[in-house]
Amino acid sequence: MSDLDVARLGPWLAGVLPAAPADIRLEKFPGGQSNPTYRMTVDGRDYVLRRRPFGPLLASAHAVEREYRLISALHPTGFPVPAPLALCQDDSIIGSTFYVMELVEGRTFWNGALPDLSPDERRTAYEAMVDTLAQLHSVDPVAVGLEDFGRPGNYFERQVARWTKQYRAAQTDDLPEVERLIDFLPRTAPQQTRTAIIHGDYRIDNLIYAPSSMTVRAVLDWELATLGDPLADFAYLAMNWILPADGRAGLNGLDLETAGIPSLADIARRYCAATGRDELPDLHWHFAFNLFRLIGIVQGVKKRMLSGNASSAKAADAVAMLPALTTAAWREARLAGAASEGPAVG
Repeated sequence: MSDLDVARLGPWLAGVLPAAPADIRLEKFPGGQSNPTYRMTVDGRDYVLRRRPFGPLLASAHAVEREYRLISALHPTGFPVPAPLALCQDDSIIGSTFYVMELVEGRTFWNGALPDLSPDERRTAYEAMVDTLAQLHSVDPVAVGLEDFGRPGNYFERQVARWTKQYRAAQTDDLPEVERLIDFLPRTAPQQTRTAIIHGDYRIDNLIYAPSSMTVRAVLDWELATLGDPLADFAYLAMNWILPADGRAGLNGLDLETAGIPSLADIARRYCAATGRDELPDLHWHFAFNLFRLIGIVQGVKKRMLSGNASSAKAADAVAMLPALTTAAWREARLAGAASEGPAVG
Protein backbone atom coordinates (compact mmCIF):
# COMPACT_ATOMS: atom_id res chain seq x y z
CA MET A 1 0.00 0.00 0.00
CA SER A 2 1.08 3.59 -0.63
CA ASP A 3 0.23 6.92 0.95
CA LEU A 4 0.37 8.63 -2.46
CA ASP A 5 -2.52 9.35 -4.81
CA VAL A 6 -1.44 8.22 -8.27
CA ALA A 7 -4.22 10.03 -10.14
CA ARG A 8 -2.03 12.99 -11.10
CA LEU A 9 1.16 10.95 -11.35
CA GLY A 10 0.09 9.15 -14.53
CA PRO A 11 -0.16 12.24 -16.76
CA TRP A 12 3.21 13.48 -15.48
CA LEU A 13 4.86 10.11 -16.16
CA ALA A 14 3.40 10.17 -19.67
CA GLY A 15 5.77 13.04 -20.42
CA VAL A 16 8.75 11.16 -18.99
CA LEU A 17 8.38 7.55 -20.11
CA PRO A 18 8.40 6.29 -23.70
CA ALA A 19 4.67 5.56 -23.50
CA ALA A 20 1.78 6.79 -21.38
CA PRO A 21 1.37 4.44 -18.40
CA ALA A 22 -1.74 2.28 -18.16
CA ASP A 23 -1.09 0.81 -14.72
CA ILE A 24 0.86 2.41 -11.84
CA ARG A 25 1.44 0.74 -8.49
CA LEU A 26 3.34 2.21 -5.54
CA GLU A 27 4.68 0.40 -2.50
CA LYS A 28 6.61 2.24 0.21
CA PHE A 29 9.96 0.72 1.14
CA PRO A 30 10.36 -0.05 4.85
CA GLY A 31 12.97 1.73 6.96
CA GLY A 32 14.41 5.20 6.63
CA GLN A 33 13.53 8.27 8.68
CA SER A 34 14.00 10.98 6.09
CA ASN A 35 12.81 11.05 2.48
CA PRO A 36 10.05 8.48 1.87
CA THR A 37 10.94 6.08 -0.95
CA TYR A 38 8.69 3.83 -3.04
CA ARG A 39 8.89 0.97 -5.49
CA MET A 40 6.90 2.28 -8.45
CA THR A 41 5.74 -0.38 -10.88
CA VAL A 42 4.62 1.07 -14.21
CA ASP A 43 3.09 -1.43 -16.63
CA GLY A 44 5.16 -4.23 -15.10
CA ARG A 45 8.49 -2.34 -15.00
CA ASP A 46 9.94 -1.24 -11.67
CA TYR A 47 11.33 2.20 -10.81
CA VAL A 48 12.01 4.09 -7.58
CA LEU A 49 10.20 7.28 -6.54
CA ARG A 50 11.72 9.36 -3.74
CA ARG A 51 9.94 12.40 -2.31
CA ARG A 52 10.20 15.03 0.38
CA PRO A 53 8.04 14.33 3.45
CA PHE A 54 4.68 16.04 3.60
CA GLY A 55 3.97 18.76 6.15
CA PRO A 56 6.19 21.49 7.67
CA LEU A 57 9.94 20.77 7.39
CA LEU A 58 13.16 22.24 8.70
CA ALA A 59 14.83 24.70 6.35
CA SER A 60 17.33 23.09 3.92
CA ALA A 61 16.37 19.56 4.99
CA HIS A 62 15.04 16.83 2.66
CA ALA A 63 16.35 18.51 -0.51
CA VAL A 64 15.65 15.70 -2.95
CA GLU A 65 16.44 18.01 -5.85
CA ARG A 66 20.06 18.06 -4.63
CA GLU A 67 20.08 14.26 -4.54
CA TYR A 68 18.82 14.18 -8.11
CA ARG A 69 21.47 16.64 -9.28
CA LEU A 70 24.19 14.59 -7.61
CA ILE A 71 23.26 11.19 -9.01
CA SER A 72 22.80 12.82 -12.43
CA ALA A 73 26.42 14.03 -12.19
CA LEU A 74 27.86 10.78 -10.81
CA HIS A 75 26.06 8.25 -13.00
CA PRO A 76 27.94 9.06 -16.24
CA THR A 77 31.29 8.56 -14.44
CA GLY A 78 30.56 4.91 -13.73
CA PHE A 79 30.25 5.44 -10.00
CA PRO A 80 27.56 3.05 -8.69
CA VAL A 81 24.37 5.10 -8.41
CA PRO A 82 20.94 4.42 -9.93
CA ALA A 83 20.29 6.00 -13.31
CA PRO A 84 18.21 9.17 -12.82
CA LEU A 85 15.00 9.49 -14.83
CA ALA A 86 13.25 12.77 -13.97
CA LEU A 87 12.77 15.38 -11.25
CA CYS A 88 9.41 17.00 -10.45
CA GLN A 89 9.29 20.21 -8.39
CA ASP A 90 5.58 20.79 -8.95
CA ASP A 91 3.91 20.10 -5.59
CA SER A 92 0.52 19.79 -7.28
CA ILE A 93 1.44 16.36 -8.69
CA ILE A 94 1.82 14.33 -5.47
CA GLY A 95 2.04 17.06 -2.84
CA SER A 96 5.83 17.44 -2.67
CA THR A 97 8.98 17.57 -4.76
CA PHE A 98 10.08 14.10 -5.93
CA TYR A 99 12.27 12.32 -8.42
CA VAL A 100 12.23 9.00 -10.24
CA MET A 101 15.25 6.75 -10.84
CA GLU A 102 15.94 3.21 -11.95
CA LEU A 103 15.47 0.34 -9.50
CA VAL A 104 18.79 -1.43 -8.90
CA GLU A 105 18.23 -5.06 -8.05
CA GLY A 106 20.45 -6.63 -5.45
CA ARG A 107 20.95 -7.20 -1.74
CA THR A 108 20.71 -4.78 1.16
CA PHE A 109 22.34 -5.80 4.42
CA TRP A 110 20.72 -4.20 7.46
CA ASN A 111 22.95 -5.92 10.03
CA GLY A 112 26.61 -4.97 9.84
CA ALA A 113 27.58 -8.32 11.35
CA LEU A 114 26.43 -9.95 8.08
CA PRO A 115 25.30 -13.12 9.89
CA ASP A 116 24.17 -14.92 6.72
CA LEU A 117 27.53 -14.59 4.93
CA SER A 118 30.76 -16.54 5.18
CA PRO A 119 33.90 -14.96 6.69
CA ASP A 120 35.41 -14.52 3.20
CA GLU A 121 32.22 -12.86 1.95
CA ARG A 122 32.13 -10.53 4.94
CA ARG A 123 35.70 -9.38 4.36
CA THR A 124 35.06 -8.84 0.67
CA ALA A 125 31.86 -6.93 1.40
CA TYR A 126 33.65 -4.52 3.74
CA GLU A 127 36.62 -4.11 1.41
CA ALA A 128 34.21 -3.28 -1.43
CA MET A 129 32.47 -0.74 0.81
CA VAL A 130 35.76 1.01 1.63
CA ASP A 131 36.90 0.90 -2.00
CA THR A 132 33.63 2.47 -3.16
CA LEU A 133 33.99 5.29 -0.63
CA ALA A 134 37.56 5.91 -1.83
CA GLN A 135 36.25 5.94 -5.42
CA LEU A 136 33.71 8.62 -4.50
CA HIS A 137 36.37 10.74 -2.84
CA SER A 138 38.50 10.48 -5.98
CA VAL A 139 35.84 12.05 -8.24
CA ASP A 140 36.79 15.61 -9.23
CA PRO A 141 33.76 17.81 -8.36
CA VAL A 142 34.72 20.38 -11.01
CA ALA A 143 34.98 17.74 -13.73
CA VAL A 144 31.40 16.57 -13.07
CA GLY A 145 29.89 20.05 -12.74
CA LEU A 146 29.54 20.03 -8.94
CA GLU A 147 32.05 22.75 -8.07
CA ASP A 148 29.25 24.74 -6.36
CA PHE A 149 27.64 21.77 -4.58
CA GLY A 150 29.00 22.88 -1.20
CA ARG A 151 29.72 26.19 0.44
CA PRO A 152 33.29 27.51 0.69
CA GLY A 153 35.24 27.56 3.93
CA ASN A 154 36.10 24.96 6.55
CA TYR A 155 33.65 22.08 6.18
CA PHE A 156 33.69 21.12 9.84
CA GLU A 157 33.05 24.67 11.04
CA ARG A 158 30.10 25.19 8.74
CA GLN A 159 28.66 21.73 9.43
CA VAL A 160 28.83 22.22 13.20
CA ALA A 161 27.01 25.54 12.72
CA ARG A 162 24.44 23.92 10.43
CA TRP A 163 23.68 21.00 12.73
CA THR A 164 23.54 23.25 15.75
CA LYS A 165 20.91 25.28 13.91
CA GLN A 166 19.04 22.12 12.90
CA TYR A 167 19.17 20.80 16.44
CA ARG A 168 17.84 24.09 17.84
CA ALA A 169 15.01 24.11 15.31
CA ALA A 170 13.96 20.60 16.36
CA GLN A 171 14.87 20.78 20.07
CA THR A 172 12.31 19.34 22.47
CA ASP A 173 14.39 18.79 25.62
CA ASP A 174 17.35 20.25 27.50
CA LEU A 175 20.28 17.82 27.06
CA PRO A 176 23.38 19.05 28.96
CA GLU A 177 25.82 16.87 27.02
CA VAL A 178 24.55 18.30 23.72
CA GLU A 179 25.03 21.81 25.07
CA ARG A 180 28.64 20.92 25.93
CA LEU A 181 29.16 19.59 22.40
CA ILE A 182 27.73 22.79 20.91
CA ASP A 183 30.37 24.69 22.87
CA PHE A 184 33.29 22.29 22.30
CA LEU A 185 33.04 21.37 18.60
CA PRO A 186 33.37 24.83 16.99
CA ARG A 187 36.25 25.77 19.32
CA THR A 188 38.27 22.72 18.34
CA ALA A 189 37.37 22.08 14.69
CA PRO A 190 40.36 20.74 12.69
CA GLN A 191 41.63 22.40 9.54
CA GLN A 192 40.41 21.01 6.24
CA THR A 193 43.17 19.64 4.00
CA ARG A 194 41.18 18.04 1.15
CA THR A 195 37.86 18.68 -0.55
CA ALA A 196 35.75 15.93 -2.12
CA ILE A 197 32.17 14.89 -2.80
CA ILE A 198 31.04 13.33 0.46
CA HIS A 199 27.98 11.16 0.99
CA GLY A 200 27.23 12.17 4.57
CA ASP A 201 25.48 8.94 5.61
CA TYR A 202 27.77 6.22 4.27
CA ARG A 203 26.99 2.91 5.92
CA ILE A 204 26.34 -0.65 4.84
CA ASP A 205 22.54 -0.45 4.68
CA ASN A 206 22.78 2.43 2.20
CA LEU A 207 24.51 0.13 -0.31
CA ILE A 208 23.03 -2.38 -2.72
CA TYR A 209 25.27 -5.36 -3.37
CA ALA A 210 24.98 -7.61 -6.42
CA PRO A 211 22.68 -10.64 -6.01
CA SER A 212 25.49 -13.19 -6.15
CA SER A 213 28.71 -11.28 -5.40
CA MET A 214 30.07 -8.64 -3.05
CA THR A 215 30.19 -5.99 -5.77
CA VAL A 216 28.56 -2.67 -4.79
CA ARG A 217 25.93 -1.98 -7.45
CA ALA A 218 24.48 1.23 -6.00
CA VAL A 219 24.99 3.76 -3.24
CA LEU A 220 21.68 5.21 -2.02
CA ASP A 221 20.32 8.01 0.21
CA TRP A 222 22.33 11.07 -0.82
CA GLU A 223 20.30 13.63 1.13
CA LEU A 224 23.27 14.77 3.23
CA ALA A 225 25.79 14.86 0.38
CA THR A 226 27.88 17.98 -0.16
CA LEU A 227 31.43 19.08 -0.86
CA GLY A 228 33.60 18.80 2.21
CA ASP A 229 36.41 17.06 4.02
CA PRO A 230 36.46 13.37 3.00
CA LEU A 231 37.67 12.47 6.50
CA ALA A 232 34.15 13.26 7.71
CA ASP A 233 32.82 10.46 5.49
CA PHE A 234 35.52 8.00 6.44
CA ALA A 235 35.09 8.74 10.15
CA TYR A 236 31.32 8.26 9.84
CA LEU A 237 31.94 4.80 8.39
CA ALA A 238 34.66 4.08 10.96
CA MET A 239 32.24 4.87 13.81
CA ASN A 240 30.67 1.49 13.21
CA TRP A 241 33.77 -0.07 14.79
CA ILE A 242 33.17 1.84 18.06
CA LEU A 243 29.36 1.59 18.18
CA PRO A 244 27.90 -1.57 19.79
CA ALA A 245 26.81 -4.46 17.61
CA ASP A 246 23.03 -4.30 18.03
CA GLY A 247 21.71 -5.62 14.73
CA ARG A 248 22.36 -2.34 12.94
CA ALA A 249 25.65 -1.14 11.44
CA GLY A 250 27.63 -1.24 14.72
CA LEU A 251 30.41 -3.80 15.14
CA ASN A 252 31.89 -3.20 18.60
CA GLY A 253 31.80 -6.36 20.69
CA LEU A 254 32.08 -8.79 17.77
CA ASP A 255 35.03 -11.12 17.31
CA LEU A 256 36.02 -9.48 14.03
CA GLU A 257 38.89 -11.84 13.25
CA THR A 258 36.71 -14.93 13.54
CA ALA A 259 33.89 -13.22 11.63
CA GLY A 260 36.23 -12.24 8.81
CA ILE A 261 35.39 -8.54 9.16
CA PRO A 262 38.39 -6.23 8.72
CA SER A 263 39.55 -4.30 11.77
CA LEU A 264 39.38 -0.51 11.88
CA ALA A 265 43.15 -0.44 11.31
CA ASP A 266 42.67 -2.67 8.24
CA ILE A 267 40.09 -0.42 6.62
CA ALA A 268 42.09 2.70 7.48
CA ARG A 269 45.14 1.27 5.72
CA ARG A 270 43.05 0.26 2.71
CA TYR A 271 41.41 3.69 2.48
CA CYS A 272 44.78 5.46 2.77
CA ALA A 273 46.28 3.30 0.02
CA ALA A 274 43.34 4.04 -2.30
CA THR A 275 43.36 7.79 -1.67
CA GLY A 276 47.09 8.48 -1.51
CA ARG A 277 47.33 9.20 2.22
CA ASP A 278 50.23 8.17 4.41
CA GLU A 279 48.06 7.95 7.53
CA LEU A 280 44.93 9.29 9.18
CA PRO A 281 44.80 11.72 12.12
CA ASP A 282 43.33 10.83 15.50
CA LEU A 283 39.61 10.43 14.81
CA HIS A 284 38.06 11.14 18.24
CA TRP A 285 37.02 14.69 17.23
CA HIS A 286 35.59 13.37 13.97
CA PHE A 287 33.64 10.71 15.87
CA ALA A 288 32.22 13.35 18.23
CA PHE A 289 31.27 15.50 15.24
CA ASN A 290 29.53 12.67 13.39
CA LEU A 291 27.68 11.57 16.52
CA PHE A 292 26.55 15.17 16.96
CA ARG A 293 25.19 15.08 13.39
CA LEU A 294 23.33 11.88 14.24
CA ILE A 295 21.89 13.57 17.30
CA GLY A 296 20.61 16.38 15.07
CA ILE A 297 19.08 13.89 12.64
CA VAL A 298 17.40 11.83 15.37
CA GLN A 299 16.17 14.99 17.09
CA GLY A 300 14.53 15.94 13.80
CA VAL A 301 12.89 12.51 13.70
CA LYS A 302 11.63 13.08 17.25
CA LYS A 303 10.20 16.47 16.32
CA ARG A 304 8.42 14.98 13.29
CA MET A 305 7.19 12.04 15.39
CA LEU A 306 5.70 14.37 17.99
CA SER A 307 3.99 16.33 15.20
CA GLY A 308 2.69 13.12 13.60
CA ASN A 309 4.86 13.53 10.49
CA ALA A 310 7.56 10.84 10.93
CA SER A 311 8.19 8.89 7.72
CA SER A 312 8.79 5.50 9.32
CA ALA A 313 6.96 3.32 11.80
CA LYS A 314 10.39 2.77 13.39
CA ALA A 315 10.73 6.44 14.36
CA ALA A 316 10.26 5.65 18.06
CA ASP A 317 13.14 3.15 17.92
CA ALA A 318 15.40 5.81 16.43
CA VAL A 319 14.39 8.38 19.03
CA ALA A 320 15.17 5.89 21.79
CA MET A 321 18.81 6.04 20.66
CA LEU A 322 19.21 9.70 21.68
CA PRO A 323 20.54 9.14 25.25
CA ALA A 324 23.17 6.65 24.06
CA LEU A 325 24.20 8.92 21.18
CA THR A 326 24.66 11.94 23.44
CA THR A 327 26.72 9.93 25.94
CA ALA A 328 28.92 8.48 23.18
CA ALA A 329 29.40 11.86 21.50
CA TRP A 330 30.53 13.55 24.70
CA ARG A 331 32.85 10.63 25.52
CA GLU A 332 34.54 11.05 22.12
CA ALA A 333 34.76 14.82 22.65
CA ARG A 334 36.49 14.26 25.98
CA LEU A 335 38.95 11.86 24.31
CA ALA A 336 39.58 14.40 21.56
CA GLY A 337 40.20 17.10 24.15
CA ALA A 338 42.57 14.89 26.09
CA ALA A 339 44.53 14.08 22.92
CA SER A 340 44.83 17.70 21.80
CA GLU A 341 46.99 20.54 23.00
CA GLY A 342 43.99 22.84 23.28
CA PRO A 343 41.80 23.63 26.29
CA ALA A 344 40.91 20.69 28.48
CA VAL A 345 37.41 19.30 28.16
CA GLY A 346 35.62 19.37 31.50
